[in-house]
Amino acid sequence: MFHRSLSSVLLGTALSLGVAGTVAAAPAHYVPLNGSPNGTYRIDPQHSNVFFTLGHVGITQFTGRFDQISGTYTFNATHPQQDKVDITIPAASIDTNFPLRDEHLRSKEFFDVKSYPKITFVSTKYTPDGAHRGVLTGNLTLHGDTRPVAFRVREVGAGRVSYLPKPWGGYLSGFVATTTIHRSAFGMTAYLPEGLSNAIHIKVEVEGVKRK
Repeated sequence: MFHRSLSSVLLGTALSLGVAGTVAAAPAHYVPLNGSPNGTYRIDPQHSNVFFTLGHVGITQFTGRFDQISGTYTFNATHPQQDKVDITIPAASIDTNFPLRDEHLRSKEFFDVKSYPKITFVSTKYTPDGAHRGVLTGNLTLHGDTRPVAFRVREVGAGRVSYLPKPWGGYLSGFVATTTIHRSAFGMTAYLPEGLSNAIHIKVEVEGVKRK
């Protein structure tokens, strides 16, 4: 009787674990929303990111980020000449996961955040390059200098999301934009050419909430 009961318990446990394992192993079904991205959006700072990557002492790449971003964008697939992007990033929000280095980057040797507290990008033109891609051209102001910059833009998804709590949710859209700049063009020349690369790769992940 004892052995039979124990066998039943073990069999039941094995079956339970097997079912649980099957459920846990089942692939998640994630599909980007395919609604229309048309409209004007407010950037959601909690779901948007700005990353930068540069070469470090000739041996590796190094990536940091800015923790704050705000702004708006307008997208019109039918009339791309009406597309607009206006982004502001506080330079002091730079974050490389090392406070001592962050303070150095905020100093006059690099971003000089006391003299130039804001990084801004204001678009001038969007040129579609396929159904969900294009080139966004505009003026980037960094370290007190303004230069034209072109971003490669990819639409990720758009649609209504009703299950997120306030202040999130609503009609959302998202884009990923990438570009490469040379920091010397913006007067940032510290540790050139050996210590830090001149080329800076930038990746912006933007999620926006549609305005009514």
